[in-house]
Amino acid sequence: MKAILTVIGQDKVGIIAGVSQKMLEFNINILDVNQTIMQEFFTMMMVLDCKDMKGSFEDIHKALADEGKRLGVDIKIQREEIFKSMHTL
Repeated sequence: MKAILTVIGQDKVGIIAGVSQKMLEFNINILDVNQTIMQEFFTMMMVLDCKDMKGSFEDIHKALADEGKRLGVDIKIQREEIFKSMHTL
């Protein structure tokens, strides 16, 4: 299974490190990443390979929400098929 992860918030030190550490903890491979800073706002999108993920999708969802609160950013993760169906005309 693949997933799409997005991060949006005020730019600060440690955002990429915090999110990447969660991927390591859950054994999730980052396939692609795009990040930018728009004025003072940090934005990042990742494509993730979750086939060997430790724990459930709900576990990673909660862990990322908690990490987002700690970092002061909004982190969302969705299964790729849901993301695609939401963005298909």
